[in-house]
Amino acid sequence: MARQQPKATTIEDWIRSDVYHNSFLIPQDPILEGTLKNSAANGLPDIAVSTSQGKFLNLQARSIQAKRILEVGTLGGYSTIWLGRALPDDGELITLEVDEKHARVAEENLSDAGLSSKCKVILGPGYESMRNLSSENKFDLIFIDADKPSNLKYYTEAKRLVRKGGVIIVDNVVRFGRVADPEESSPNIEGVRQLLQYMKGDKVVDATTIATVGQKGYDGFIYAIRN
Repeated sequence: MARQQPKATTIEDWIRSDVYHNSFLIPQDPILEGTLKNSAANGLPDIAVSTSQGKFLNLQARSIQAKRILEVGTLGGYSTIWLGRALPDDGELITLEVDEKHARVAEENLSDAGLSSKCKVILGPGYESMRNLSSENKFDLIFIDADKPSNLKYYTEAKRLVRKGGVIIVDNVVRFGRVADPEESSPNIEGVRQLLQYMKGDKVVDATTIATVGQKGYDGFIYAIRN
């Protein structure tokens, strides 16, 4: 069989590919679509995870049978709903949001999704809220998707709060390839680089970066398991 020949692609090509695959694997969902519409109507930025990324988070939580999930950065609750739907009846998700308006919209969306009893929004700076959480009752999965300059602080607290064998996922770590480009620098990029440098010698976790390309552009997750 002949090897497939590479060809130059554009972001439009990847958007079309994402939509195509989603049309087979992810059914239309009025609740999730309503979440995005309500968030946009309230002026929230269009920076939620993509549909396929949300499904990935849901599948990951289900694959480890997560009962306790922590999310750092709620926005309008789109990713929260994907994660919350993965929980069993007695499961719990805590999501941390610094912006009062975002928290209010997220609570509306979680209520519409029927997840208010499982998902609790805590208002306040993410790092301070994490420090106030007890490590006695560990989380199975922690998803970090907040301000990128604070990635390292969130990650060190996540290690304290996640169980052995639990998962830490950090979003937006590729940033159109700019993180690996020495000519590029910004607070967001440097926040990812600091995290990667710290993780290089970190024996507490085993991790990899998973690049993602789709409707939200070219980015990626760091996926880590606590040893």
